[in-house]
Amino acid sequence: MPRKLIFGSVWLGFIAYAFLLAPPDRPDTFDLIQRLSSGNLDGINPLIVALFNLMGIWPLVYCGVLFTDGRGQKLPAWPFAVGTFALGAFMLLPYLTFRQPNPSIQTDPNRILRFWDSRGVGIALLLGTIVLMGYGLGSGGEWGDFVTQWQTSRFIHVMSLDFCMLTLLFPTLIQDDLARRGITQSYPFWGLSLLPLVGACFYLIFRPKLLEQ
Repeated sequence: MPRKLIFGSVWLGFIAYAFLLAPPDRPDTFDLIQRLSSGNLDGINPLIVALFNLMGIWPLVYCGVLFTDGRGQKLPAWPFAVGTFALGAFMLLPYLTFRQPNPSIQTDPNRILRFWDSRGVGIALLLGTIVLMGYGLGSGGEWGDFVTQWQTSRFIHVMSLDFCMLTLLFPTLIQDDLARRGITQSYPFWGLSLLPLVGACFYLIFRPKLLEQ
């Protein structure tokens, strides 16, 4: 099945599910989003706080791959990378639908690409991920409450699925990213990247640098 058809179908299916099949929004959803965004976390399940903030780390992880990948595309990657901060996989899937295989970098890396290519970025994102996961799991996070909200709140429901979708989509960019770094055997990195978010951060840390080609 053609790549565009696969990603396009997943994109449309995800949109349809989010608006037609996911639970309806609760009356307090807007207030919850405001409190999460402003840091007013009293009374909010730490698991939800952690998930909300982890969804802010995922776009940064994708920036480490998309900015390089977009150098050889007719469709610029940066609007989709930036849009992922607000819309997650809903914004990433259109880029994956229309991008072309791109196993080489078209020009020498500039300062921006060198920044996102640095291992320091991956290390910082990994530390942030570990801190947030530790907070969610070790600060009295209640799984029963989380499941209840997942079943009754579209915001929590779709955000959780969005996290899973971003986890599953990340490995689709690895083969070309490694080819630009002179690596043809992508399976070890591909398997590592399937670990939810942590694996993607490890990938950014351990992949060879573009400048080492």
